[in-house]
Amino acid sequence: MSTIAEPQLDRSDLPTRVERVRAAAYRMRHHILDMGEVQGQGYVGQGLGAADMLAAAYVDQLRYRADDPHWAERDRFLLSTGHYAIALYAALAEAGVVPVEELETYGSDESRLPMSGMASYTPGMEISGGSLGHGLTVAVGMALGLRHQGNPARVINFLSDGELDEGSTWEAAMGAAHHKLGRLTALVDMNALQADGRTETVLHIEPAEEKWAASGWFTQRVDGNDVEALLAAFDAVAAQSELTGRPSVILCDTRIGRGVPLLETREKAHFMRIDPDEWEVCRQQLTDGYQKVEAR
Repeated sequence: MSTIAEPQLDRSDLPTRVERVRAAAYRMRHHILDMGEVQGQGYVGQGLGAADMLAAAYVDQLRYRADDPHWAERDRFLLSTGHYAIALYAALAEAGVVPVEELETYGSDESRLPMSGMASYTPGMEISGGSLGHGLTVAVGMALGLRHQGNPARVINFLSDGELDEGSTWEAAMGAAHHKLGRLTALVDMNALQADGRTETVLHIEPAEEKWAASGWFTQRVDGNDVEALLAAFDAVAAQSELTGRPSVILCDTRIGRGVPLLETREKAHFMRIDPDEWEVCRQQLTDGYQKVEAR
């Protein structure tokens, strides 16, 4: 019988939950650096910035079977931003779905871990993300399908602030509210950066909270690199979803390259090229920062 990975802690034991998620996010960031070094470049900044969000989902929230990625009653995590695959691979390794040693093949020929996520390649990858703006539409259809089947699984759709530029995202948001998809959660990485520049200069999306709320969603905005705030937000989602039937969105303000000061200050951060002698500096900065937090 497969083991079901799901939260087993007393939900009131927030300090223990926070410690588990922080430790997982730290390991995931090391995995992200290791994968980035394989290619010498990539979407490392996004991966580091989103690590806390994905750790919270996989360590504290989702129900799944590591050895049975197609288990019918699993919660679904949809990566709409396919170029964030480096972060999801780190989460899948932490979850035991993908062997840690396989991360060495990231982006290589014949690898199951391409640089942009593809469901046909990778176990645990629910959709092939991108073009941006499609993930939430798929999530709405998936949530409707699960409801019709009488399946209690939840759907979490990870998307980016850049996807709030897309009309399809808002059509899906209105549809989810109309159908009262209370088991659907949108997790939005508000890192304020797109391929073409700062999000606010490409297309102004604020006030994001008011727009989601006006579309009928239960809306929260938190520091996406604050694990305690993330878990509190997920708890609030669980508390309201059964009562109201409203879909939920958690807008997460994050920092590109989080945990590695050398990368946090990079001006060109959407797709990073990192020199060979910088990788060990990145790892040491990550370790030093984590140890300072743990010593408090």
